[in-house]
Amino acid sequence: MNFNFSDEQQLLADTVRRFAREHYSFETRHGILQSGAGWSRGVWNELAGLGLTALNVPEAHGGLNAGAVDTMLVMNALGDALVVEPYLGAAVLTPALLTRLGDETAAADLFPAIASGERIVILAHQEPQTRGELNHVATRAERAGEGYVLDGHKSVIAHGGIADELLVTARTSGRTTDSEGISVFRLDPGTPGVTLRSYRTLDGQNAADIELRQVRLPATSRVGAEGRAFDAVEIAHEFAISAICGEAVGIMQAVNAATLEYSRSRKQFGHPIAHFQVLQHRMVDMFLQCEQATSMSYLAAIRCADQDSAERQRAVSAAKVVIGQASRFIGQQAIQLHGGMGMTDELMVSHHFKRLTAIDLTFGDTDFHLQRFMSVSRAA
Repeated sequence: MNFNFSDEQQLLADTVRRFAREHYSFETRHGILQSGAGWSRGVWNELAGLGLTALNVPEAHGGLNAGAVDTMLVMNALGDALVVEPYLGAAVLTPALLTRLGDETAAADLFPAIASGERIVILAHQEPQTRGELNHVATRAERAGEGYVLDGHKSVIAHGGIADELLVTARTSGRTTDSEGISVFRLDPGTPGVTLRSYRTLDGQNAADIELRQVRLPATSRVGAEGRAFDAVEIAHEFAISAICGEAVGIMQAVNAATLEYSRSRKQFGHPIAHFQVLQHRMVDMFLQCEQATSMSYLAAIRCADQDSAERQRAVSAAKVVIGQASRFIGQQAIQLHGGMGMTDELMVSHHFKRLTAIDLTFGDTDFHLQRFMSVSRAA
């Protein structure tokens, strides 16, 4: 198998890294986080200008239809800079879901605005008891005349508070943990009965809890066939897990580079600490962990669109486990090697570690995916 990137893919990765280096410094990021919004519409428009918001939009709707490997490369570069704009949710997860729902009316309406960066559309799926189980949907959508009435609670929805529009999953039939009976609805956050509580997560990013109380929607708000959305939701999340694994690898590479640089400048007993063999061994272990994580991110990107659901799930979960373990090891070692300074907001490494911790908890943590991998393997 050829693991070399094409010239176009390498150019894409280099372009995003150059943009991050020139326009998204540590100071710029700090200023964005300190702003009331906690993200930058200007940066989002620049990402759109580079064509990145169109990366996963079908060509028929003005997009590039690039795929998982290109997305992994973009996320890798954005991870290096710890970009806080809603790229994962709005430009990866949502387009993947809309593509697989197969609703041409919704696609024709939403995709051009997503590709141009004009509209930020966020999937609201996670609930308080979800953990990583995508079929756990307690939010209900009951038929009411020509439309639906939604009741439920969505929690820790990344960038939910800044969305121009939400795609909300709700159960139109069945029990809370059934795979069948899940539908997707378009929702304006300003609709009566919708309450959003926005806040910042551990890594400084935006999130929101969304309360739905007797929210009335027309039948035309449903996206795709009634009760048949689970497969699309599952595949879209696996695509997003592949992307977030790429982001984590970019962060780990940045952490290793920063730690190596610090070890060369920090002196102890008159010598740079990089000269001490025991610390050299630690940094070698960090490098090896990162290399293994990189390989697994490639596997996830290659397999996340596999038609064989068992192979797809095994590969994605295996990558999430290995990358979660590597993230914890590299982050902890970097903090220790930086000493007390490693815990302060003045050093980027502390922000890297926070984001790695948040990634481990996103879309199911290491323990969840280890159990999932074992379960799929036994069933195969």
